[in-house]
Amino acid sequence: MRSKLGTGSMIVGAVLVVAALALFLANQWEAAQAAASVDAVLPQIVSEIEQEEPDDGQDPAASNEMTAVEIDGHSYIGYLSIPGLGLELPVIADWNYDSLKVAPCRYSGAPKTNDLVIAGHNYIRHFGPIDRLQPGDTVDFTDMDGETYHYEVKVVDILSATAVEEMTSGAYDLTLFTCNYDGQARITVRCDRS
Repeated sequence: MRSKLGTGSMIVGAVLVVAALALFLANQWEAAQAAASVDAVLPQIVSEIEQEEPDDGQDPAASNEMTAVEIDGHSYIGYLSIPGLGLELPVIADWNYDSLKVAPCRYSGAPKTNDLVIAGHNYIRHFGPIDRLQPGDTVDFTDMDGETYHYEVKVVDILSATAVEEMTSGAYDLTLFTCNYDGQARITVRCDRS
C-alpha cells in the first residue's frame, strides 16, 4: 500500500513540475513577443513624431485628450524613456489585458493635466525592472505631438492589487505600475515633473 501512495505522489509531483515548466515557458514566450513588438513599433513612433507638423497655434489648455497614431492595430500616444534602466517603451492610448501584452498602456490621465498613470506588464523589457528605480532617477515621456515631459522619481512603493483609488489619486504627475510576480500587489513608481 505504501508503494502505491508513493507512486501516486510522484506522479502528482511530476505533473505539477511539468505544469509549472509549461507556465514558465508560456510566460517567456509572451515576454519575447512583447520585446519584439517594442523593437518593431518604437522606431515607427519616433518617425511619426519627427514628421509631426509644428503646433498650429491652438490653445494648449490642459486636457486628457492626446494625439494618437495607429500602428499594427493599436493606438499609441508616445513613448517612455527610462535611462537608468536602459528602457524606451511605446505607450498604448488605452489599457486592456491584450494591449498590455504588447506595450505599456495609459491607465488614466495625461501629461498636460499632471496625472498620467501608465500600466505595464512585469516583463523584463517592459516594467519588470521598475522596482530598481530610486528617488532622483529620471523618466521622460514624449507624446505624439513631439512634446517631451521630464520627470523625477520621488517614491517607489508597493500597493495592494485593489488600491485603484490610491493609484489614480493624482497626487503625482506620473505614476508607473506593474504587478509583482504573484499578482497580489502593484509595484508603483511615483514621479513629479522636473
